[in-house]
Amino acid sequence: MILQKANPDDHKILTVITQKSKAYWGYSEQQIKIWSDALTVTKTYLETTPVYKLSIDNQIVAYYSFVYEDEYTVKLDNLFVLPEYIGKGVGLFLMNDFLNRLKETNFKKVILHSEPNAEMFYAKFGFVKVGQIETSIKDRFLPILELMLNDEI
Repeated sequence: MILQKANPDDHKILTVITQKSKAYWGYSEQQIKIWSDALTVTKTYLETTPVYKLSIDNQIVAYYSFVYEDEYTVKLDNLFVLPEYIGKGVGLFLMNDFLNRLKETNFKKVILHSEPNAEMFYAKFGFVKVGQIETSIKDRFLPILELMLNDEI
């Protein structure tokens, strides 16, 4: 496994990973198309955001990205894994790398808007639900999760 910073030329493969990973949870092809803009990784995003891609056997199979909310808060913006690698430790590897990166910073809190089906995955790392936001699908909400990295802000 090789983890490295993504570059703008990775935008197409990262978009494919995002869409396939989202579809893994049983969303229809039509729903994925409705979410197309939100599930597209652009060159601009890759130029302006920390994005790390994971390659196995010279194939990009997963990635994560984060954004800075303020001087103490970072948001895990994306964490997507190709379906054939889900359940094989790839997500665990990415989360551990992400959290280890934060150890050398002043960030006190991580937030994220979770795919509802992935909420338990994040709970294993200590994330707790602090709210929810409504989505474009009736009666579907994204959990807002938070992980405190330090007792003080």
